[in-house]
Amino acid sequence: MLENNEENVDETENKVVEQTNDTSINTPKDTFKEVKTTQEAVEEIDNSIAVDAEKGTSKEEASLVVDYSKLSLEILVATLKEILANNPVQKIKNQVESIKSAFNLKFGVLLAEKKAAFLAEGGNAIDFQFSSSVKSEYNSLLSEYKKHRDAHYKDLDKQLSSNLEKRISVIEQLKDLIENADTATMYKSFRGLQDTWRAIGPVSKNHYNDTWKTFHHHVERFYDLLHLSNDFRDLDFKHNLEEKLKIIKKATALAEESDINIAFKELQDLHKIWKEDIGPVSQEMRENIWQKFSAATKKIHDRRHDHFREMRSKYQEIIEKKLEVVEKLNTFDTSQNTSHNDWQKSIKEIEELRQEYFKVGKLPYAKSEDVWQKFKAATKKFNSAKNIFYKHEKNDQQENLKKKITLIELAESLKESDDWENTTNKLKQIQSDWKKIGHVPRKFSDDIWKRFKAACNHYFDRYHDKKNSLNKEEQGVVDAKKTFLETVKEITDPTKETVLEVINTWKDLGTLPRNARHIDGKFQKITDKLLGGLSLGKEEIAMLKFTHVIDCLVANEDVRKLDSEQLFVRKKIDEVVKEIQQLENNLGFFSNAKDDNPLVLNVKNSVNDFKEDLAIWKAKLKYIKKLNY
Repeated sequence: MLENNEENVDETENKVVEQTNDTSINTPKDTFKEVKTTQEAVEEIDNSIAVDAEKGTSKEEASLVVDYSKLSLEILVATLKEILANNPVQKIKNQVESIKSAFNLKFGVLLAEKKAAFLAEGGNAIDFQFSSSVKSEYNSLLSEYKKHRDAHYKDLDKQLSSNLEKRISVIEQLKDLIENADTATMYKSFRGLQDTWRAIGPVSKNHYNDTWKTFHHHVERFYDLLHLSNDFRDLDFKHNLEEKLKIIKKATALAEESDINIAFKELQDLHKIWKEDIGPVSQEMRENIWQKFSAATKKIHDRRHDHFREMRSKYQEIIEKKLEVVEKLNTFDTSQNTSHNDWQKSIKEIEELRQEYFKVGKLPYAKSEDVWQKFKAATKKFNSAKNIFYKHEKNDQQENLKKKITLIELAESLKESDDWENTTNKLKQIQSDWKKIGHVPRKFSDDIWKRFKAACNHYFDRYHDKKNSLNKEEQGVVDAKKTFLETVKEITDPTKETVLEVINTWKDLGTLPRNARHIDGKFQKITDKLLGGLSLGKEEIAMLKFTHVIDCLVANEDVRKLDSEQLFVRKKIDEVVKEIQQLENNLGFFSNAKDDNPLVLNVKNSVNDFKEDLAIWKAKLKYIKKLNY
């Protein structure tokens, strides 16, 4: 799958960050409208219960809060895959949305980096394409999630409709029971209908309150007409009164709950129990007990609305901070940028401002849209200036391409020359001139480099072959080193001084010709073994081995191997630094763990080992850099 157009991806993906994932605050449409009456407060609770009833068992359970922003793209995809495999689709919405936000933000940054590198190498923005296996897997998992989610809710709709039909049937049976009362069996039949009602699953929010009110109305009718079985009726009334008084007590206590969202959620549960699980009380107590419950409900409801007003104030504060970042983006000065490095520095600074914008906080979609459009316009302004620069840079790269092709043709014309001294100096100057020329269009860079390298290597291979033809003097060096090698093999109890003396003697014997340098390899293996048996530090042994190898390459004037050795050392430094960064990042996940935790100790020990290795590799780089070869 190809990901095109970085600006479009940033616009759609990063926007997710603006939309809150906090489902614990399920605000109604008129969240901040003042509720003046107890009846209005109760109606709002009824509506919220109707919504929850429709969700039924699909409501997501509370789960451990995970900071997905610290995870890599690969780990985010693996986590998403595990969540989809091990959880019901209706219970993972919050986790999936959190992973989506973290993934989209990280992938947006990666895409921006790839595009910047593409443009820096002379690419045209319209030609930019970036493929990623991790993004393809992520898209596949999301598609799978949506398919299963849609199937679940389709089945849920069918179940809701079926449950509605069952509830209507129970209501009709209850009406028939009242109209055709049989004093001998009606109470038992009534109990059976109540049990059936409670066993029926949820119905849609549009029918929840109406069906309950209708059913409850006929339940009260039944009790009011149950004059022939006063004992049963009074016993039920007494039990129901006791249960409703308990609920009122709990609702009153909830008014002191510090977390208003928890209080409101528990109040919803109490209302549901009041409505669905407890029957009516005696007629003379109904109004009084309902007023007490409604008053407790109103108190919590008012606190909740005060909380929303406070949230609205915080939203304004977040908006103002985001607008401050937008202003910084609008006033960002790129007028002094004259090189690729200047623009790379600016791109990094702009990315830091983007991250600052997102870290300020989240806003509901309705409140974020205006700010988001201003943010987009500000970043577009910077991107336009950047694209203009790289368009001009592309013209410069075409000129660089012409210059490098000229050097290639010159190198190719010299590669068969036998004028060793003059040609060698000319080719070295050509190589130096090549390094001074800037970037060329990316699609040509590999081909021209291979062509240039082939011409230079062809000449210098001929040059070294010529130099390394054996003569009498060189044969003497070969024989002397072979004889000395046999002597070194006999050393059984070496000291540091002995090994150093052996190495120095080997150097003093002279330089081996090119086609006999395998003898150097044998000598190095023996000295490595001797050094390994000494009681020396890890770094000292490593440096003794390394300096011996490098000194041999210098003596042999093997510039290509010296360059390769330096590149290898630099690569190892980069690899070790990345390993240390990754391990230190992993330690962040154990911030609450004790210092003696085995996992923590293991990671810390690994970090120390890598730091020791880093010191050695840096020492090697320092040694090789100081050589003039």
